[in-house]
Amino acid sequence: MRKFIPGSLFIIVPVIILLLLSCTAGSCLEETESYLKASFYDNTTKKLLPPDTLTLYGINRDSIIYNQKPKVQPALMPLNSSSQSCIFIIKIKGVADTIEFRYSSYPHFVSKECGYTFYHQLDTALVYSKNFIKGIYISNQTITNLNVENIRIFY
Repeated sequence: MRKFIPGSLFIIVPVIILLLLSCTAGSCLEETESYLKASFYDNTTKKLLPPDTLTLYGINRDSIIYNQKPKVQPALMPLNSSSQSCIFIIKIKGVADTIEFRYSSYPHFVSKECGYTFYHQLDTALVYSKNFIKGIYISNQTITNLNVENIRIFY
């Protein structure tokens, strides 16, 4: 007995093989989020000193970024690309301070697989309270997805 192979199978199988071979294994392995990176420094010695515990959250945000997390260095602060400012509350040893960042945002092409992200250009004028913060130094105004310190918080 002779087996019958439908004619459409001769078309479907090559098309499936071509589709599988034409696809590239394109997964995004790069960092796509742009965070403001804040390092903590001892105000007296001017050396890196992570706080014992850190609580960080943004005003008008739904979640806490850090909740009494020990030895955070650097703190990653997400900025809102649809706004030109963000206000964060930082709590160290039960004492809270606020920092307001003003910035401009612009899209940046990461790669074909990852698409676009937003970079931010930080304004030089920072507004912050001085309960435990002694000073803030802007070390890099351009906030990108690279692991580069943007500000130094002296406490």
